[in-house]
Parts: sequence; C-alpha cells; structure tokens
Amino acid sequence: MAAAILRAALRRSRPAAAALLHHRPLPSSRSLPPLPSLGSAGFVYSTVADESTAPVKPKGKARKNPMKQSRFDFTKVDAALLPTVILVGRPNVGKSALFNRFIRRREALVYNTPGDHVTRDIREGVAKLGDLRFRVLDSAGLETAATSGSILARTADMTGNVLARSQFAIFLIDVRDGLQPLDLEVGQWLRRHASGIHTIVAMNKSESLDEHGVLTAAAGEAHRLGFGDPVAISAETGLGMAELYETLRPLFEDYMFQLTNNGLNQDDPTSEAETEAHEGDESKLPLQLAIVGRPNVGKSTLLNTLLQEQRVLVGPEAGLTRDSIRTQFQFDNRTVYLVDTAGWMERSGKEKGPASLSVMQSRKNLMRAHIVALVLDGEKIAKSKSSMNHPEVLIARQAIEEGRGLVVIVNKMDLLRENRPLFDKVIDAVPKEIQTVIPQVTGIPVVFMSALEGRGRIAVMRQVIDTYEKWCLRLSTSRLNRWLRKVMSRHSWKDSATQPKVKYFTQVKARPPTFVAFMSGKVQLSDTDIRFLTKSLKEDFDIGGIPIRVVQRSIPRKETVKSNSRNTGPRINTRMRTDKRTTVCEPTTS
Repeated sequence: MAAAILRAALRRSRPAAAALLHHRPLPSSRSLPPLPSLGSAGFVYSTVADESTAPVKPKGKARKNPMKQSRFDFTKVDAALLPTVILVGRPNVGKSALFNRFIRRREALVYNTPGDHVTRDIREGVAKLGDLRFRVLDSAGLETAATSGSILARTADMTGNVLARSQFAIFLIDVRDGLQPLDLEVGQWLRRHASGIHTIVAMNKSESLDEHGVLTAAAGEAHRLGFGDPVAISAETGLGMAELYETLRPLFEDYMFQLTNNGLNQDDPTSEAETEAHEGDESKLPLQLAIVGRPNVGKSTLLNTLLQEQRVLVGPEAGLTRDSIRTQFQFDNRTVYLVDTAGWMERSGKEKGPASLSVMQSRKNLMRAHIVALVLDGEKIAKSKSSMNHPEVLIARQAIEEGRGLVVIVNKMDLLRENRPLFDKVIDAVPKEIQTVIPQVTGIPVVFMSALEGRGRIAVMRQVIDTYEKWCLRLSTSRLNRWLRKVMSRHSWKDSATQPKVKYFTQVKARPPTFVAFMSGKVQLSDTDIRFLTKSLKEDFDIGGIPIRVVQRSIPRKETVKSNSRNTGPRINTRMRTDKRTTVCEPTTS
C-alpha cells in the first residue's frame, strides 16, 4: 500500500513523495490524496511484496537520446543503394561544414571567404546521422547571375548535372544574414532543375539566435522559399541535428522500402564475398591512387578521363582545383579510389587562405595513397632543358621515401604530335632523367598520354595496377633462401674470411616489400652489399619500379656451459640442481 501511495505522489509531483523517500515528517498543511476504494471498478494496488515484479529503472542519470531508432537498418545497405542527398545554397552558407559533420571528418576545405568560392568541385561521402546512412554531395555555391563560361557558371552546370542522381536536397541559408535575394533565386533554380527532388530548407548558423524570438521570425521568413517548414541547425556546433534526423528518417525509410519492393536487395552479397575471397591476397584489396603534380598540368582532366565523366571542374586557369576530390570507380573488377589533389607548389610562406589549406591537404593525401601518379607537362618538357622541376623532384622523392609506388605520367603529348623529332626526344629523355634524379629506385614506369583526347587511359591504369601488385608482393622464406644461396655465390667478395654470413633471409611485410637478413657472424652487410641484394631482388623477381627495403639483424650467440665430464648422467643432475641466479655449477662426483 505504501508503494502505491509513493507512486501516486510521484506522478502528481507532490512533496509527499520526497518526504517519504527521505523519511521526513509530512507538513501538516498538506495531506496525501485519498485512496480510491476497492470495488466494482477493479482497481488493484501492489504491495511491497509485489515490487519485485515491477520493472526496475536503472539508477543514475538518464542518458539523453532524442533521436528515435529507424525501422530500417541502413548499416547493411550497399553504399551504391543508399539515398543521395545534395547540399545546395549560395556561397558561404556552411555547406562544406555540414558535409564534414555528416561524414565525421574534416575533408572539405572550410574557410570564411565572402568574396570568393572555396568549393568548386563536387565532393562525395557517406554520411552518418544517428543510425541513418546516406550518400552526401557537397556542391559549389550557386550564383544565378554568373557570366556564361566563367568558373561560377561552370560550377552551376556541374551541380545541375549531379542533381540527376540525387533523390533529396538540403537547401542551406544563413539565418544571421536573413533571407537574401540570391536565396530566392537559388530556390527558383532548384524548382526548375530539381522539380522531382524532395528539398529541405536548413537555417544554418542558428546557434546564437535562439533568443528574443529572432529564430521564430527567421523561420517565418524562410517559408517564402516554398519548400515547407525549415529546420534550424548549426553545422559548426551540431545544434539541430536531432530535428534534422527526425525530418530525414521517414523520407529515407520510404525510399528504401520502395527499393526493396522493386526487387533490389539491401544487402551486398557480392562485395562481402569479394572481401572474404581477397582477405589473403592484399593485391586484390581496393587501390588508393593519388594524382599529384604542379598546377595546370592536366590532373583534373586525367581524373575525368579515367572516370569517363565530367566529375571535376577543368579549364585553362591555373590553380582551379582547391579541394582534394576523392572518388571511386571500377576497373577490371577492382575497386579504385582516385584522389585529385590541388597543384603542388613550393611553400614560400606567402600562401594565405584556401591556397595554404590546399597545399597541406595535398601532402596529407600523398601520405594516404598506395600509388602516386606524378603528372608532367610534355609541352613544357619539350621547351625546357629538364624533365622535372624542383617541386616535381620533391614529390617523387617523398613518395619513394614514404614507401609508395610511383608512376610518372607525361601528359599533353598531343601537342607534340606534329613535331615528330621533338616527340621522340621527349620519349627518350624523360625515363633517363628520372633515373638520374631518383637513383635509389630503378625502373620507374613512365606513361605518355593525352588526357584531353583520352589516349593512353588504359595504359595508365594497367601500369598503375601492375605497380600495385608488385607493391603488395609476398615471397615465401624457402624461395628467398634458395635465391640467396645462388646470389651469394655469384657476388664477388674481397676476402672469403670476412664474407658476411647470412643465416636466413625472409620477408616480414609487404606494401612496400620489406626483407630482413639475419646475420650469424660478427661481420655485417655493407651498404654496397645491401644495394647488391636489392638490385638482385628487383631483377630476379621482376619487382622493379617500387621501393624495396632490406634490413639486417644479428642473431645473438648462445652461451654454452663447458664441462670436463663425459658422463651424461651427472650433467643432467647438474642442470636440475642449478639455480638461474648462479653462474657456477659444481659437477657431481661418483
């Protein structure tokens, strides 16, 4: 009965409950509510003995979880089947910041440049919002009054082309600036180009406008766009993500149920089977390819050529690419991740704004790549006396030092086709100069192509995959030791007495191939011997063009205990009685 009284008081927020909990006397001015009588109404009151059957609430502070769980498990859906959301809006409203929050990484460049555009290309990623998973596209800022043929007009055309493969759009506005005329123009542009796409208006940068009714007035003003109720968010602080989740969840669920009704399976058995089949073969795993080089050598054109679509913005302007664009495609049943980096420039300390961020981002992507494709300008090589400038030499040496595979691509060879002697001169001079400036790696592959015409696309990808397979090569220890005996016998040693004694030779890792020579004597391998072994590995196993590491380790000699007794019995007894902390043992006598 006391338990029922306590629960009734808690529901009615009476101070009697607190008094009962803390064993304090009740105030005389207030009394407990009368209990209803047991009768035909059929009320049943639990006693203290019945408390064990009641659900027990966990102690401690309740965890805040405003997001409801979705009825659909998006984590088991193939990325190609996930719903696609594109972020649109005028420049500098926080599209890239929201993109970074969705993918939970700082990939897109974010910089406050009211008079300039930081994002120029379409960036793609897999977003995570609660238990929702969807593909998100970060687009460039839209300006409807851009001059035809300008960078802004080309980015708007690219955004319009991407809308065809999007199902939803988040239209961002800056709530601190209010509804601008350009926002209304972007809304009209969306109605013309994305009439079949469900659009959600998000009022960004609303973290400081939650007082004095300013946010309510801004929401009423955002209704003029004609896309329904807006959602107040802050991409920088994460405010309003729960409300955005509640808006997107039913839309995504309906979209996925329509896919399942149309006969598409949400699971991806093909990718799971490929992953299980390729677990032991590292060369079949997804390939990370970074395209690097100086500005305006054709890196973005090469990316579009490999993808066979206009994925990134191209043009005659130098430094057009700012973000490092990462995209995925299939080549010969192999997954390849392409990264188009910004033009690699010498850091003079004078870079400011997005230019300095682009340089740092390019260097980070170089470290993450498996294979580095260094793009050179064939026309500039023909006009100059050298094939590689100082920044390009730095890129190649840094890639080799980091253990990455390197493929050199000489672009714009279509401009030299009419001058055949100059064309042949470039083809002959580039491999020789590369071997001169990077002597530590022999046989670096060089591919000559024209990215604008698409000639040489297949040759580039085949050379990249061949280099990647060499980079992932693993050799058995028995095969290496048989090779070692043959190699050591044909090497010319100065003195057989001082010849290093390699007990065995093994590979400890791949990507890049790393080998260890275990030495049994006091004589170590010299730098000349290590270079000889490295060169022999490349020639005998056909793994030239990639960095190979050979290290040596000494095997410690075991200390033997000398004994004058020839009888094995006392020797065994001596070992059994020997303490590990003592070094002198007394032999037993008969």
